[in-house]
Amino acid sequence: MSELHIFARISAVTAIPRKQVESVAELLDEGGTVPFIARYRKERTGGLDEVAIQSVRDALEAGRELDKRREAILGSLTERGLLTDALGQAVRQSATLAELEDVYLPYRPKKRTRATMAKERGLEPLAQAILAGKVDPWAEAAGFVNAEMDVPDVQSALTGAQDIIAEIMSEDRRCREGMRRLFAAGGVISSAVRKGKDEAGEKYRDYFDWRETARTAPGHRILAMLRGEREKILSLSLRPDQDQALTGLASLFPIPKGPCAAVVQEAVADGYSRLLAPSLETELWGELKAKADAEAIGVFAANLRELLLAPPLGPRRILALDPGLRTGAKLVCLDEQGNLRHFQTIFPVGGKGQAEEAGRVITALVKSHRVQAIAVGNGTGGRETETFVRGLNLPVDVDVILVNEAGASVYSASEIARREFPDLDLTYRGAVSIGRRLMDPLAELVKIDPKSIGVGQYQHDVDQTALKKSLGDVVVSCVNQVGVDVNTASPELLAHVSGLGPVLAANIVEHRRENGPFTDRKGILKVKRLGPKAFEQCAGFLRIVGGRNPLDGSAIHPERYALVGRMAMDAGCGVEDLLKDESVRKGIELGRYVDAEVGLPTLRDIMAELEKPGRDPRPAFQIFRFADVHDMSDLHPGMIVPGIVTNVTRFGAFVDVGVHQDGLVHISNLADRYVSDPGEVVRAGQQVQVTVLEVDAKRRRIGLSMRSGQAG
Repeated sequence: MSELHIFARISAVTAIPRKQVESVAELLDEGGTVPFIARYRKERTGGLDEVAIQSVRDALEAGRELDKRREAILGSLTERGLLTDALGQAVRQSATLAELEDVYLPYRPKKRTRATMAKERGLEPLAQAILAGKVDPWAEAAGFVNAEMDVPDVQSALTGAQDIIAEIMSEDRRCREGMRRLFAAGGVISSAVRKGKDEAGEKYRDYFDWRETARTAPGHRILAMLRGEREKILSLSLRPDQDQALTGLASLFPIPKGPCAAVVQEAVADGYSRLLAPSLETELWGELKAKADAEAIGVFAANLRELLLAPPLGPRRILALDPGLRTGAKLVCLDEQGNLRHFQTIFPVGGKGQAEEAGRVITALVKSHRVQAIAVGNGTGGRETETFVRGLNLPVDVDVILVNEAGASVYSASEIARREFPDLDLTYRGAVSIGRRLMDPLAELVKIDPKSIGVGQYQHDVDQTALKKSLGDVVVSCVNQVGVDVNTASPELLAHVSGLGPVLAANIVEHRRENGPFTDRKGILKVKRLGPKAFEQCAGFLRIVGGRNPLDGSAIHPERYALVGRMAMDAGCGVEDLLKDESVRKGIELGRYVDAEVGLPTLRDIMAELEKPGRDPRPAFQIFRFADVHDMSDLHPGMIVPGIVTNVTRFGAFVDVGVHQDGLVHISNLADRYVSDPGEVVRAGQQVQVTVLEVDAKRRRIGLSMRSGQAG
């Protein structure tokens, strides 16, 4: 299939005009990244956003992979002398992988099957004669009895012929397409508990005797049932009505009249049950799984984006605590840049004497390090530690903030942490991560595998390659949306900047260490192995604060500096005046600067940056406090408590209310109106008010509601 055909198909699937699809493909092939194309090539793409560009990229990759498979099949058929004009045309016209594999199936090199063994015994002519329907099958079969060919009697001959017919039917393209449609429209999922697994599979009790139509089954149920099957708790099947399937096959596969009819019908029924149905069942499970995966990955990606773009407290002197009960709390003091200045272990929730000593230590450190905020990890002992710290007589301007510590322990044992703190015990590294996460969640979370942040629905069950790609896209998108200070950013943060990657990021840090801070964006071109293309892709996302050129602190790309200079000249002022004087900016007529390369979308972006250069798109930080509850036993139905959304799923949202066990707001309780997608109502990290509906201490479940009249 030509590239033009691929573009046309992508346009049909994505509803993006073909011209825009072609432009995106060209830019991607030129080495453009998604953030760069979305931000700086709006005229060429027609203003497509990152999501649309990613969908074109993914569809383009899939289309090219399909073409590779098509060429491999044509090569195999040619090599084996099987390619005919009609077969070649069928291969070239296949629009999907399923269609392509259906065309190729009868010609694929096979392992030995019952049909191939029957052919080896010389029974293919008998099968063809029976399909033609012009013989008496029993009389015809008698002529194929041959002990030397392992055909001892008539029944053996007929059975072998039926095996061949069954395989012919199961590989017939019309039969497969027709049955595929039936499976998709009328397939029913049946789930049952395996013998003796009732107790071990308690968490899957909802699926011990369950039936539902496959096409309407939500993704989270598909993944739950598949997990139950993988854990050998559940037994699953996915089939349409048997009689309906066989009736459908009778209209798709020619059944001869006369005495051969019963023999062929029996072969078709066997071929359906033994070959075709299992094949299509596996295929449909794969499609359902892929759809459920995409849904779950989409939820995970949305949750991750909210966490990465969480409000930063900003550069502050921080005292951070990683709580612990038996081993004590790990305490660190950080300066405004996140550098470690002090560390020790205290026991704030230990015995009275230990707690008093911990209080003295914290009070003294707050004073000596001029601490501006205290970060407390929200893991085991977090609420108790937070309550203890709040009870100390600390200055009123020192905020005490509970910080989500998910993934901090993963960071502490990582190669990145060992490189940053080679001589520091890993338990203190976790406390450093908690403190830095308060200052700038994005800069710290990029050091952790997104899968360790704990905001995924069935994250271990979904396609790991697709998950990694999607989460990687989110991290890159967020980093470039915020922008990066090239003089202070870690190599991990720089690695996610458009056009860079780990090698160039490390080279930037090395250049910075050897030559001092960059004073302008042009200096980035002096970095080892960073050429013009990489510079084009990264320059607009790298900020230089207080450098020689005021535009270097903005998201305006260096390729447009001359244009901004012309605007300033036409306005009779300097570039600095454009940044400072709103009246000068208002006097600029954008239409004068439109040309073949630069249109109004880019000009409007430039004006927005001149107004607020390097603006951080993240919201302002807000202090949050839990209610005076610490354990599930403190909760009672009817209570209204504040909480933080920790995870959004397809069936609702999990909310931390401060009792070491997240509660669930089911989708039906998210709002007074009907909600089809929880993401429309809540997002990860959002502060909410919830009403406690039920508390099940035995099953560790808390039911919550956000409906009015139940929650404020």
